[in-house]
Amino acid sequence: MLRYLTAGESHGRALVVILEGVPAGLLVTAEDIQRGLARRRLGFGRGPRMRFEVDEVSLVGGIRHGRTLGSPIAIEIANTEWPKWEEEMSPAPGLPSKVLTQPRPGHADLAGMLKYGLDDARDVLERASARETAARVAAGTVAKLLLGQIGVDVLSHIVQMGKARAHHDALPRPSDLPAIDDSQVRCFDPKAEKRMVSAIKAAAKVGDSLGGVAEVIAYGVPVGLGSHVHWDRRLDALLAQALMSIQAIKAVEIGEGAEVAGMLGSAAHDAIRMADPDPDTAEGVAATKSGGYVRDTHRAGGIEGGMSTGAPIVARLSMKPLATLNRPTLGTVDVVTKEATVSFKERTDVTAVPAMGVVAETMTALVLAAEALRKFGGDSVEEFVRNHSGYLATLGETPSVAVPAAHE
Repeated sequence: MLRYLTAGESHGRALVVILEGVPAGLLVTAEDIQRGLARRRLGFGRGPRMRFEVDEVSLVGGIRHGRTLGSPIAIEIANTEWPKWEEEMSPAPGLPSKVLTQPRPGHADLAGMLKYGLDDARDVLERASARETAARVAAGTVAKLLLGQIGVDVLSHIVQMGKARAHHDALPRPSDLPAIDDSQVRCFDPKAEKRMVSAIKAAAKVGDSLGGVAEVIAYGVPVGLGSHVHWDRRLDALLAQALMSIQAIKAVEIGEGAEVAGMLGSAAHDAIRMADPDPDTAEGVAATKSGGYVRDTHRAGGIEGGMSTGAPIVARLSMKPLATLNRPTLGTVDVVTKEATVSFKERTDVTAVPAMGVVAETMTALVLAAEALRKFGGDSVEEFVRNHSGYLATLGETPSVAVPAAHE
């Protein structure tokens, strides 16, 4: 089973992730992880931290000479700002220079302080910070490399920023990812990109923030990942939990999501047809992952009955505007004096929606890699790929029908 655990605080010495269950023989380098982390820093509207933050990656265990060993992988992401925070965040006995007693609405501050009996919001906010997602991106980058061995690609793009929306008749393909990453807001629609940048500038001018929506698409996922037999094995439920766990996410949709609730049943589902059998066509290639059946629409998002259908998996996730503002105006209460005040200000972005899309890619990859390993198994990458190929070879076969013996 693929599982991972992260540790570390936003301004601590480092973030650490341990990833267990990756088969032996997967090619992984520190540069692979650094490229994934560099994509997480993309996007117009990010704060000054993104300009000088450098993710110093160390592969601590589980990889030798560029190949995984089958043992747990340990990755450390050093905080280059640690010297500035060493005294404030020191694990040694002592006292902080400043106690934060004005919890910020929209953050984990107050609930965390009350839950754990703490009197300093920093004891909560450091771990609750979205900086933790850097460790997830590191783990998810390894998951994406593993999925690549069986022809699965995961990408994301931004479809809404504030009220500015993108419009596309077709889903972007894996080959479009470089163009998406080159966009200031990781949007595949150039006209919408301009409106999104203008919306960010307008919010920044008044010290406010913006939320938005990212769409994640996974291509090449074979039919049958997930299961209909138990609630906690359903692929859409697993994806929803993973994506909702990203900081500031308030809604997750699979396929058309909420929109299908307003449709008639005759229009809300994806009709099935036999694919073009020619293996040299894009449809023929894609049909090898779905048993020869294809759908021309994506209303179900590539998942039916908790299982992948072989069609592209499509999910959208909505991020609320960041609650820390460059011009603090949100009312709160000082937990010591009980007097009304305004929340304190930490360094913040105008929006983190473009980066959120990259995090969503890696969370999706972690779920799909875990389910692929559950389905195909394998202690080595070679065995994993061989099992996957054997499964695909059986998909086009006519299933045998068991005829019960007559009672005598």
